[in-house]
Amino acid sequence: MSLPFFIARRYLFARKSHNVINIISAISAIGMAVGTAALVICLSIYNGFDSLVISMMGNVEADLCITPARGKTFVPDGEVYDWLYDNPSVKNMFCVLQEQVFLNYDGKQAIAQAKGVDEYYCDETPLRDCIVEGEAILSRGDVPMVWVGSALAHKLGLSPRFVSPLEIYYPSRTRKLSLSSPMSSVEYIKVWPSAVFAINKEVDENLLVLPLDSMRELLEYDNEVSAVEVRFVEGVSARERRNIKKTAASLAGESFRVKDRFEQNESLYKMMKYEKAAVYLVLIFIIIIVAFNIFGSLSMLIIEKKDDIRTLRSLGATDKLIMRIFTLEGWGISLLGLFAGLVVGVSVSLLQQHFGFVKMPGASFLLQAYPVVVSVWDLLLVCLGVGLTGYIIARLPVRAFIKKQA
Repeated sequence: MSLPFFIARRYLFARKSHNVINIISAISAIGMAVGTAALVICLSIYNGFDSLVISMMGNVEADLCITPARGKTFVPDGEVYDWLYDNPSVKNMFCVLQEQVFLNYDGKQAIAQAKGVDEYYCDETPLRDCIVEGEAILSRGDVPMVWVGSALAHKLGLSPRFVSPLEIYYPSRTRKLSLSSPMSSVEYIKVWPSAVFAINKEVDENLLVLPLDSMRELLEYDNEVSAVEVRFVEGVSARERRNIKKTAASLAGESFRVKDRFEQNESLYKMMKYEKAAVYLVLIFIIIIVAFNIFGSLSMLIIEKKDDIRTLRSLGATDKLIMRIFTLEGWGISLLGLFAGLVVGVSVSLLQQHFGFVKMPGASFLLQAYPVVVSVWDLLLVCLGVGLTGYIIARLPVRAFIKKQA
């Protein structure tokens, strides 16, 4: 055990002659503990909501999406699709034709994103687990069916229990606009609602899913698609996902873009990261304010230990050694608070994660309790931020005192 650490430990746990120093030191440690616990709990709750959003978006977004670099559509034919089909890490592939369309249902209109999917989609997509009303089918005999987002269904007054068809309109690609008869320049199809799904507000307001053949009929295409979606089997590592994406992009060539889930909705995931960083910085700023109590208690301790400092100097102690002693003593206060805060924060987070004591407001929400996910990387980031803050604050009064005595 080094001499500075030994003396600093004695100063930290020994009773001071002035009781106010003990009180300020205890308040400082408690404040650091509360701030650290709040930081751990807030980041864990944010991780929980992030994982919830990512999980829900995974019901709509594929692990990989192949789209044309130029234009809207292409014919899915080439080496890349044969390679993906034979890859053991690939669970399934879907052909998709997607476009913005106009809807009419019993006199109510809306604009939405229509997604035409092939016949394998019904059995394989995780979106079927999000259906809150109706049946997960896209055809009944020769009758095309459609799945509609819950918010869009509410806006249109639509339900799978009703017999009215949903009319979908799109401007014709092959006919010119006629001023005398505008409707002759518009293609339209009728589909019957079979299911209503609920994912999140943005998706539920804009998305409907219908058979690929019906979508091709509306858009006047033969074999074209707008994207090929690829889903991996469960348990595929992040490294393997990157390798598959890299190989698929190489085989597809420059005429196509191969996007992972993050790149398909880059703005959303970036916003989530920025929000989490903002939460971290705000709470670290609060911890910095709390840490200035350490400045006060350490300044008073240095004044109290003037006789000890003179004695140490008489014994040959350098200013550097004295600085290390009091810096370690002040840092020790913040480290005690950091350790206590980590224990409390992790314990509360794990209890909430497993037992869900704190419930979500509103019975209609998808979750009954606040979601919590404890991340080791977050704990390391908390240790780094709080530990560095405590160290810098502990050095300030010591440096000021040494300069004054020089």
